[in-house]
Amino acid sequence: MQEAIEARDALAAALSRAGIQLPAMDIRTPWADDRKADAQYALVHLGVCSAPVAHLLADVITKGIAG
Repeated sequence: MQEAIEARDALAAALSRAGIQLPAMDIRTPWADDRKADAQYALVHLGVCSAPVAHLLADVITKGIAG
């Protein structure tokens, strides 16, 4: 769980430096919330974003690949 939290925070910081903010990033386990304490792993849920934000993400990734 802690690894997923740290990954989410690192991704959010990197996106922020690129001028991008995803509105609904959070951590989820692949099962019902009542078993969260027993979680062996968790997933970084990126949520949804608008079309302009998706284009910004694509641009940042493309520039990184070309860089």
